[in-house]
Amino acid sequence: MRSKILNLLKQAGDNFLSGEYLAETLNVSRTAIWKHIKALRDSGYDIESVPRNGYRLLNSPDLLSAEEVKNTLSTKILGSEIKYFTTTDSTNNQAKKFAMQGAPDGAIVISEEQCGGKGRLSRSFFCPKYKGIWFSAILRPDFLPQEAPKCTLMAAVAVARAIEDVTGVKVGIKWPNDVLYEGKKLVGILTEISAEMERINYIIIGIGIDVNIEKEDLPEDIRDIVTSLSQITKKQVSRLKLLNKVLYHLEQLYIMAQRHDFAPILDEWRRYSITLNQDIKVISGKDITYGRAMDIDDDGALLVEINGQIKRVLAGDVSIRPR
Repeated sequence: MRSKILNLLKQAGDNFLSGEYLAETLNVSRTAIWKHIKALRDSGYDIESVPRNGYRLLNSPDLLSAEEVKNTLSTKILGSEIKYFTTTDSTNNQAKKFAMQGAPDGAIVISEEQCGGKGRLSRSFFCPKYKGIWFSAILRPDFLPQEAPKCTLMAAVAVARAIEDVTGVKVGIKWPNDVLYEGKKLVGILTEISAEMERINYIIIGIGIDVNIEKEDLPEDIRDIVTSLSQITKKQVSRLKLLNKVLYHLEQLYIMAQRHDFAPILDEWRRYSITLNQDIKVISGKDITYGRAMDIDDDGALLVEINGQIKRVLAGDVSIRPR
């Protein structure tokens, strides 16, 4: 109902809509309209009310609520259903629950804040309220489980495209799941899968983007290694606009992947890569080896030259660092 009221107010522009008109159009009581208007105001919407004229929307907050996201979607699959939280532990955790309850292909879970945001290898991820984009997409592809790791690369390309579209900022992708700007982390991606031998039940792609986080917002121990789009551009960036672009590009790449056509996606990942052709150290537990990142293979594994031999490195096994 609130989404419908918002749509009508937005369509009206600078014109007022009476409570009577809204009630008749939506087939509810004027009291119900008043309650929904109050709830929208409590959520940050600036709605003017004038006796005998009605209601007029003056400003919308930069929220990632289901109502706001649905109003800007340019996708058919991604965002088919939306679960929204103001605060949660992890959108990936919530997405798993949603998926097990039968959520459709393309459903997304969004939160304004994560208290237990996590990255690969159980690392924590800082996700302050209203400062970034923290969401997870539920995919139910028909390709084989061994192709699932490529979804992380697919998501990184989608995010890199979207950031450039919205801000003009050119970013780089560090294998396998980070998007960086001038060596500082801007985006983290965590892909998790539920599968059987030859069938994927669902894939969860969790994406965290530091959008409007100021340096002083960051914990001291990560201030020198993490950045945000507002720090880079020196201005606030619309989270809603950026999320819409991420979903758009992710859907386009997902459609390509569903046709079992990963090659163009991997080629584009290579163009964004800041890992390839670099000397790196490969960290696996307490073991550290040194080599040169040469390429990724058709499965998205990193090919590293170590002592003259090419070693295939899987994302789930290791971390890599510049040498």
